[in-house]
Amino acid sequence: MTGKTIVITSGKGGVGKTTATANIGAALAMRRHRVVVIDTDIGLRNLDVIMGLENRIVYDLVNVIEGKCRVRQAMIKDKHGLELYLIPAAQTRDKDSIEPSQLRELCAALEQEYDYILIDCPAGIEQGFRNATTAAQEAVIVTTPEVAAIRDADRVIGLLEASGLHRPRLVINRIDADLVRRGDMMGQKDVESLLAIELIGLVPADERTVSAANRGVPVVHDARSAAGAAYIRIAARMDGEEVPLNEITPRPGMFHKLRDLVGIKGRAYSHA
Repeated sequence: MTGKTIVITSGKGGVGKTTATANIGAALAMRRHRVVVIDTDIGLRNLDVIMGLENRIVYDLVNVIEGKCRVRQAMIKDKHGLELYLIPAAQTRDKDSIEPSQLRELCAALEQEYDYILIDCPAGIEQGFRNATTAAQEAVIVTTPEVAAIRDADRVIGLLEASGLHRPRLVINRIDADLVRRGDMMGQKDVESLLAIELIGLVPADERTVSAANRGVPVVHDARSAAGAAYIRIAARMDGEEVPLNEITPRPGMFHKLRDLVGIKGRAYSHA
């Protein structure tokens, strides 16, 4: 058995990357896969809270790397009976506590037993980013349809490609259909044109995501949540299933104005 390690990154903080990691991981596990999610945001862990596992932590990622515990001792099983496990970040250490090669070795070992290893990458492009991206074979970039977030995502795409992750895929988070229709928010086609990478999912703005996170329950478990349904579709696409995207079309002419603001000329990319 050989699994796959995927880094979930953003560049800019606050775009919902950790929420995406928790929900994609849960959705893949709901598809009967064995999944491990790893929080590499050392010093600022949050993945455990979103998954409702913060009170079960005994060991963490740095303990594993330093040999102070076995991998299994640090893995916390999901509360919903899924084959989903969390390796939490250390809260009192810094990102220099881990070398890229050490995380790569850990993920390679996990790939022998699990189908998917999802790495929740820290925001920014420093040591934590290098650790996470070195360990992965694929990358998913999460952004919101905002100028600053898209500019940072564009920067991260270049860094991923330079590190050998040449075909990152995109999740557009917190997209508001009403704002897009009024021309007050960039839509799917705008963001795709600016970043020119494969779009794997659109996650609508949904207040149920916030309430789910506060309860420590991934929103994919909420059958009434539009965001939860979107993450389930994203997991299906990541798993190789062909699932159509629901397009949201903005007002004509908006893209050209926003492209000038963002300062991105657009990339050459083929979906072939």
